Amino acid sequence: MTSIQQVLFELDGSYLGHPYFVTGNALFNAITRRVDDEAARALHVSHGVFVPGEYGEYPAAHSQSGYAGKLGQSLPDVETYDDLFVFRDVAQRWLLESRPRDAHNVHDLERHGDRVAFAPACFFGRPAEQRNSKRSVQWFVHCYLHTDRGTDDVLPLAEDVLDGIRVGGARNYGFGRLSLADSQIVDLDALDYGRLTDAASDAYVLELVSPYVLSSACPGADDQSVPWWWDASPETPPIGTGTVATDGRRDDGLRRRETRLVDGGETYRVETADHGQVVGYAGSEPVATAQNGVVRVGTHAKYGFGEFRLRPASVDRVPGRGAVEGVAGGEM
Repeated sequence: MTSIQQVLFELDGSYLGHPYFVTGNALFNAITRRVDDEAARALHVSHGVFVPGEYGEYPAAHSQSGYAGKLGQSLPDVETYDDLFVFRDVAQRWLLESRPRDAHNVHDLERHGDRVAFAPACFFGRPAEQRNSKRSVQWFVHCYLHTDRGTDDVLPLAEDVLDGIRVGGARNYGFGRLSLADSQIVDLDALDYGRLTDAASDAYVLELVSPYVLSSACPGADDQSVPWWWDASPETPPIGTGTVATDGRRDDGLRRRETRLVDGGETYRVETADHGQVVGYAGSEPVATAQNGVVRVGTHAKYGFGEFRLRPASVDRVPGRGAVEGVAGGEM
């Protein structure tokens, strides 16, 4: 049995950190300060995705349908593989069409002296005839935990371990406090993978939910090539058009980003294939690949890197986006 513990935190104060997500490394360090050494060695933590506490409905691929109330404030039930990604889909398909989707992809800024931080809530004006002139929407953070095989007794982590952790900068001054809003255990082996098994064997794409590490300056970390089962060839580039580099090697068309990994007082350079990209799938075991994407692959997977989602290539596109040459439907 492969189990994960989904966790939803409420952002209780100003956050001074990464604008796209809370890194798994930051969450790992915050959580492992509260557990024993055995649990810390076994624990793997995903990147935390920001979620607005907003009204929504279950997306088309979800096992449930219809209006879901303030879906962003609690974890929905998980019965199928697609249910895992309701809050981890950057398109935010669960938000009601009446909600300002683009505004919910950014944080309000706050100034604290010479520091610029992200606010724990955003405010929206209301029509003059409404009783209140503004409404607020609170930010939440979604992540999940899993362990090495043979250490299943570590999960679920207790509420007092998760509640009140702090992430980001200026933590000693009260920034980045996360309170536990919801948690649940999910058995990956018990999920329904019907949408994947019903698709043709060559009709899948991979979406990078978190960056995939290609090289790292961390001690003991090995460089990684682009996996062979990613169809990122220059003949069918996922984003843009593959080109020949000046040193004669063939560009694979992947967008790269350099980031940093902090370990205590040390900071290490990490080169990644950036998250949000879509590539073709050249493998032959979609269900096993999908499960590996949840528990992540590559260097630093323990700290949230290397997460991806497998999709049938012909469905579930974001409305209004056209096709990109090489991959039907383009980015998701």
